[in-house]
Amino acid sequence: MPLLEIKDLHVEIDGKEILKGLDLSVKAGEVHAVMGPNGSGKSTLAYVLAGKDDYAVTAGTIDFNGKNIFDMAPDERAAAGLFLAFQYPLEIPGVATMTFLRTALNAQRKRRGEAELSTPDFLKKVREVAGKLGIDQEMLRRAVNVGFSGGEKKRNEILQMALLEPRLAVLDETDSGLDIDALKIVADGVNRLRAANRAFVVITHYQRLLNYIVPDVVHVLSRGRIVRTGGKELALELEARGYHEYQEEPVA
Repeated sequence: MPLLEIKDLHVEIDGKEILKGLDLSVKAGEVHAVMGPNGSGKSTLAYVLAGKDDYAVTAGTIDFNGKNIFDMAPDERAAAGLFLAFQYPLEIPGVATMTFLRTALNAQRKRRGEAELSTPDFLKKVREVAGKLGIDQEMLRRAVNVGFSGGEKKRNEILQMALLEPRLAVLDETDSGLDIDALKIVADGVNRLRAANRAFVVITHYQRLLNYIVPDVVHVLSRGRIVRTGGKELALELEARGYHEYQEEPVA
C-alpha cells in the first residue's frame, strides 16, 4: 500500500481551480521530485497536504498511511508523521528556537501517547542532531528564524525535520535562495533521513537540488495535473530543455 495516495484531486482558491485532477502515488522508502513551471500548482499541493486554510478541495481523495487525510486536522496530520518544509519559513519573535523545538517534539509525542522528553534528554538529542547538520549552538538560542539568513532558516527547518522524524516529508522549494553550502547542508539532512519507512516529496523548480537529493521518481506538474513521470534523467532533461512545452498562465 502506498504511504501517500492522491487520486483525481481538484482544488480551488477564491473560486479559481488550481489543481485539476492530480494523481500521485508515493511508497515508503521513495523520494519523489515534483517539478514544473511557475504557477503550475506545486505549492498548492504542499499546502493542501498540510491542511492550510483557504484551499477548497472540490473533488478527489488523499490517503496518508491508509487514512483519509481530510478527516485529520493539521496537528493530527503532523502527529501522524506529515512534515512540511515551507518555501518561506516564518519568523516567531520572542520564542527561542530551543523552546519551539522542544514544544513541537513533545506535543507530537503526547498526541501519539508517548512520554514527553525530559530537559536533559531533549538537550542531548537536539545537540546531537544539530551537530550532525553543522548547526551552531548559538543559533538555537535565538528567536525562531528572527534575523536568520535564508540558509539558516532552511537549516533550522531541516533540524526540525530530523528531530520529528516524520513518515512523509514534503519540501516546498526548500532550495529557494540557498547558496551552494546551505544547499549541501539541507541535502545532507534529507539524505541522512532516507529510510525504508519514510518518504519524501521534493517540490522544486530547479534541477540543482536533485544533484544532491537523487530522486527515485520525477514528475512534471503542469496546469494542475501530473503530465509526465520518469526517472532522475527526466530532471536533467528539464534542466536542459526548460519548461517551454509546459508553460501556462500563472495559477498559484
